[in-house]
Amino acid sequence: MIGITSLWVPILLSAVVVFVASWIIHVFLPYHRTDFLQVPAEDQVMEALRRTPIPPGDYIIPHAGSMQRMKDPEYIAKRTKGPVAFMTVMKGGPPTMSAELAQWFVYCAGISLFAAYIAGRALGRGSEYLAVFRFVGVSAFLGYAGALWQNSIWFKRSWGFTLKSTFDGLVYALLTAGIFGWLWPR
Repeated sequence: MIGITSLWVPILLSAVVVFVASWIIHVFLPYHRTDFLQVPAEDQVMEALRRTPIPPGDYIIPHAGSMQRMKDPEYIAKRTKGPVAFMTVMKGGPPTMSAELAQWFVYCAGISLFAAYIAGRALGRGSEYLAVFRFVGVSAFLGYAGALWQNSIWFKRSWGFTLKSTFDGLVYALLTAGIFGWLWPR
C-alpha cells in the first residue's frame, strides 16, 4: 500500500500532461469541430430568447414537471408536436475560458488523485509497470469517460460526440497510466 503523498509527482504531472493533450486535441485535431450544430435561423432564435430573459441554467422544452404530468394530454401534445430540446443557457459576454481551464485542470488533478488512491491501495512499492498501468488506466478511464454515456442515453446527446469524448478519455487515461507506471515508487 502506498499513500497519496508518495504519489504527488505523478498526480500533478499526469494532470499537466492531460491538460496539454486536451488542448492539442481540441485546438489542432479536427474531429471535435462538428460537435455542435448551428441552429437554423440563429439570429431570430437568439432574439426570441433575449425577449424572455432566461437565467443561466439547464432547461427542457416542453417541461412536464412531474411524472404525473407526463401523462397529461396537453403535455403529450406539446411533446408530439415538438420541437423537444435540452438547453443550457449561459450568461452573455465576450468569450473567456480562464475559469473553465482552471476547473478542467482541477478536474484532471482530481481524476489522477482518485486513480492514485485506488492504485495505491491495491499495489505496493516496486510494483510492475503493467500492474500500475492497468489500475491507474482503468480508474482514470472511468473518471474521464464513464459518465458520458448516460447523457446520450437519457438526454439524447449526440452519440458521435459521446464516442469522440470517450476516445479522448481513453487517450487521457493512457497518458495518466503511463506517467504513473513510469514514476511509481520503487
